[in-house]
Amino acid sequence: MTFTIAASELKQITRNTSVLIGATAIPLGTSALLILGRDSYRDFPTGLGFAVGVMMVSIAALGLYVTAVTTLAARRQTLFLKRLRSTAASDTGILTGLLAPPVVISAIQVSIVLVVLAWITEGPADPLLLALSAVLLITLMLALALATVGVTRSPEHAQITTLPITLGAIGLAMWIGLTGTDELPLVKALLPTGATTQLSINAWNGGTPLDQNLLLLLPTLGWIAAALLMTKITFHWEPRH
Repeated sequence: MTFTIAASELKQITRNTSVLIGATAIPLGTSALLILGRDSYRDFPTGLGFAVGVMMVSIAALGLYVTAVTTLAARRQTLFLKRLRSTAASDTGILTGLLAPPVVISAIQVSIVLVVLAWITEGPADPLLLALSAVLLITLMLALALATVGVTRSPEHAQITTLPITLGAIGLAMWIGLTGTDELPLVKALLPTGATTQLSINAWNGGTPLDQNLLLLLPTLGWIAAALLMTKITFHWEPRH
């Protein structure tokens, strides 16, 4: 049942031009510009880590977070969520099926841009840590999307409710990339997506002790837990006016 929901949702995404552009063209276009300008980051404190951090956050925010919130708000407004709950599918299975396509699309996009950047440069110092940072970032943005849906009345309203986290996450990634991970590291790590951005930059550049990287897992896990708690409190399956 979950696979059937996911397949149906994937068809909906490919048929909706605005959603498809938002989920793929804009994040990939932003990433392409960052890759093309790679030589200009050499003098930044984080070097190519700047491009890595901003690309990953941009894809997760624009491609996954916004798409997930818009999708769930739209399916709730049309009573599709309510109808799905009358089937044999569990609540977890329903959400998994609806969110699997944007998650997979975003994961593929992150993989593509990182492989391209690694191919034309020296590549990441720690590929496994970079993969871990990508998984944590996608999980965090997915949890934040579920939390945001609870305060989003419609897909049109999602254009407003997703702005703070979307712009905040991208702005934070640029700030960290421009100023480095040594300046105000605790403040940057405690902000949403700040720890994952630092982790991805550290993974690409190398040279950061393992214990410091492991500590960056804690703020991210805390934000995931907080977002899921908010989801439990605010998420609803039917429209509320």
